[in-house]
Amino acid sequence: MFRSRHLLNAAVKSKTDSTVAITNIILRNKLNTSAVVMTDKFRLPARYGAGEKSVWVEYIQLAADYKPAVNLGQGFPDYHAPKHVTKALADIATSDNPLLMQYTRGFGHPRLVQNIAKVYSPLIGRELDPFNEILVTSGAYEALYSAILGHVDDGDEVIVIEPFFDCYDFMIKCAGGIPKFIALKPKTGKENMTSADWVLDEKELSSLFTNKTKMLILNTPHNPLGKVFTKEELELIANLCKKHNVLCVSDEVYEWMVYEPNKHIRIATLPDMWDRTITIGSAGKTFSVTGWKIGWAYCPANLMRNLQVVHQNCVYTCPTPTQEAVARSFEIELSRINSPECYFYSLARELLPKRDFLVRTLKENGFNPTIPDGGYFIVADWTNLGKKNRFI
Repeated sequence: MFRSRHLLNAAVKSKTDSTVAITNIILRNKLNTSAVVMTDKFRLPARYGAGEKSVWVEYIQLAADYKPAVNLGQGFPDYHAPKHVTKALADIATSDNPLLMQYTRGFGHPRLVQNIAKVYSPLIGRELDPFNEILVTSGAYEALYSAILGHVDDGDEVIVIEPFFDCYDFMIKCAGGIPKFIALKPKTGKENMTSADWVLDEKELSSLFTNKTKMLILNTPHNPLGKVFTKEELELIANLCKKHNVLCVSDEVYEWMVYEPNKHIRIATLPDMWDRTITIGSAGKTFSVTGWKIGWAYCPANLMRNLQVVHQNCVYTCPTPTQEAVARSFEIELSRINSPECYFYSLARELLPKRDFLVRTLKENGFNPTIPDGGYFIVADWTNLGKKNRFI
């Protein structure tokens, strides 16, 4: 009997083990199938492309992993901001006013938009309405995003000048738009090239304008070439925009980094261009505080409403303390706007010897740099260096 029970138990156990094994196989298959379904269902939407990390994310990590390597590719300095700028933020952090630590007006802290209007009104030759024609954003990056997402619809074409700030292409595609590229090309056979020697082909540019063209993105001073577009070049772009009823988004974050004798011209100041231009600026670049992530856009009220819709449903508002600090910083610069001490004008003078040092160093080491007329980047041709060292 014992033997029979033992055999019966063994048979039951064997059957149970088989059942468990089969059940496990079924469960694994279900899990694998489920994983495939979940992976397919929750994949990154196609409008974001393959979803690669930004090159800037990689550069920052590489610089951190391989110290003392220095990240020379990203738009932020390694020198201190003006003392009155950082002091403003320190004062706000210890202020007795509790409201400076709370939400402020969604489209821009009142004190800041009023001071932005005071800075730019004389520069563009018209009185800016601080509450209807200015938007404060989470860096110039978000100003670009709001401008593009607020105007570009499915199938709209957007003209982009190459080389370009990498987010332009991505944001256009996110909006359902189609980027159309035209390259700045260097004049051949010239030594000691400057960024002014990189030019657009007029016929090629004209050919890109069609009845599907919604927008052109202009970047002056240009990132990364440092090209400061001349009045004649801007007039060409402006005339085409007017002829084809196209918006111009003018990314001017490096506006204060222009080396003499070059002059920054705002395309919104050209005849009949105010009505179709969205101009973008940056506190990070203006005051060397890129980590504060405060930017702005200014344009006619009818265009601004579209930016506001995107902004209010994306970030809603920007940090009050940094907005207040930028506002106070503007007030100090406004008080000395015609003085050599004004940071708007001293910044380029401070950068000039750094530019010249880097140009000289690159040349001494076999590179052929393009000398920038603005900004703080240098594009350098390494072809000769590559052949010499058999890199190519």
